[in-house]
Amino acid sequence: MNLTHYIGGHFVAADPVFESLNPSDTDDVVARYPAGGAGEVDAAVGAARAAFPAWSMASPEVRADLLDKVGATLMARAAELGTLLAREEGKTRAEGTGEVMRAARIFRYFASEALRRHGQTLESTRPGLDVATYREAVGVIGLITPWNFPIAIPAWKAAPALAFGNTVVLKPANPTPAIAHALATIIHECGAPAGVFNMVLGQGGVGSALVDHAGVDAVSFTGSQAVGGRVAAAAVARQARVQLEMGGKNPLVVLADADLERAVTIALDGGFFQTGQRCTASSRVIVEDALHDRFVAALAERAAALRVGHALEADTQVGPAASEAQFERNLRYVAIATGEGGRLVTGGTALRLATPGYFMAPTLIADTAPDMRINREEVFGPLVSTVRVRDYEEALAMANAGNFGLSAGIVTTSHARARHFRRHVRAGMVMVNLPTAGVDYHVPFGGTRGSSYGAREQGFAAVEFYTQMKTVYSGD
Repeated sequence: MNLTHYIGGHFVAADPVFESLNPSDTDDVVARYPAGGAGEVDAAVGAARAAFPAWSMASPEVRADLLDKVGATLMARAAELGTLLAREEGKTRAEGTGEVMRAARIFRYFASEALRRHGQTLESTRPGLDVATYREAVGVIGLITPWNFPIAIPAWKAAPALAFGNTVVLKPANPTPAIAHALATIIHECGAPAGVFNMVLGQGGVGSALVDHAGVDAVSFTGSQAVGGRVAAAAVARQARVQLEMGGKNPLVVLADADLERAVTIALDGGFFQTGQRCTASSRVIVEDALHDRFVAALAERAAALRVGHALEADTQVGPAASEAQFERNLRYVAIATGEGGRLVTGGTALRLATPGYFMAPTLIADTAPDMRINREEVFGPLVSTVRVRDYEEALAMANAGNFGLSAGIVTTSHARARHFRRHVRAGMVMVNLPTAGVDYHVPFGGTRGSSYGAREQGFAAVEFYTQMKTVYSGD
């Protein structure tokens, strides 16, 4: 399958230069795609700017109807698209189908939000004057999205942008262009006016051109801290709005009073499902000394029993890493962690299965110290480390260490400890007796410190980034 750009309502063909490979079977080429550049970005931004006046001033019902139709179409094709997503990204078919359904619900949610863009009326301190505030569209929004949720994250950025009257240029991640192209195709089929939604495929130069373009009014980015910092600097330099989501090194605190089986199940879900490729994954588990050894033994047993396999096989629980680069990164961090003194309890090796792919055994490394790289740097694979602590106070301090602050969790039967943790942990999202990964699509998403910058994503909070406030005074 040769993919195209989508610019100004047209599928723009170009010579395919890059390949998207199936990480479960690298002999399988999912798609070939072109190397977009500054020229394609300029055309897409021009189309978006031309479409903006009519789209931003259209009835909110027009925008709502489009988003509702996109959501319904995604839901109707969830099985087909879920298979494509699993084949291209490597998460299991069930996970892929679930992600498509989430994207569908996001579009449906923001179809309703398009009708709820509201302001306020206030009393002026001066007699005879009326004051009102209005929310208006920002303009052209550049979206740069990652490969780990290759349809859900484009959905939770594009849907609110479109709902509130903005136009969009999407740059999807390099490893997953096919599922992004499928989304663009559906938006086109559902009747989006030309230029309202655009997509340019290609490598990092596309993202740089998008961030630097004078015609882009705001940029929403999800990716690494290093790239996010460069995006922010470039956007702020020309006074464009910027929103960054830059991952996490999310702590799961397990106290000695926790139910062991529940704690292990929570850590297993948060650390290993979706191949650990979630920015909210609990990749470091902080365990009180009295429970530590039993917890490590039980988690290792459960992790070793997980079935790693081809993403499209029905009994697969953990799929491959999404790319060769990510696969090599995972293995490299095993070596780093053990080299710094961590104890490899289970996993840590590449697996040779029936098809050539990026398969790795779920990995647990115990006896790590808080300052080890494995506890400070995001790995993004099925690799969990544990840290032993004396008590709750030390556990909270460890949870708050580092430069990330996306999600944090605690497993305990103590309501007092749970309440204290909820109030004092430095994270944007807190889970009590739940995995750190897994958030609803209608609530705010984002973190503190180096994990996030700018307004929150998703749910009712999305209006803050995708609209700007206008205050209007009226006299007699």
